[in-house]
Amino acid sequence: MKKNFNILSINISTKKGVQKIPVKKAELKIDHGIVGDAHAGNWHRQVSLLANEDIETMRGNGIDLDYGDFAENITTEGIVLYELPIGTRLNIDNTIMEITQIGK
Repeated sequence: MKKNFNILSINISTKKGVQKIPVKKAELKIDHGIVGDAHAGNWHRQVSLLANEDIETMRGNGIDLDYGDFAENITTEGIVLYELPIGTRLNIDNTIMEITQIGK
């Protein structure tokens, strides 16, 4: 799918249950997800995306949030993720990611 949007943050955690922290870059592995992220692996939710617009809505309600607070791996801007049908393929840099689930 050709959509122009921005990546604002890439976030990883090395252990499950630990806050994800922003990193400058990440390595994506086919059928795995982000190398070094605790939630990567051979399953249908290898990489989690969240729109900054949703974070801003929560901030507007007085909630102090940082990128990664919702355990998202990639924080986007300029695309309405929840409107994308399951099976949509997104071109992100040199990768193709397929939407397999909406919400957690």
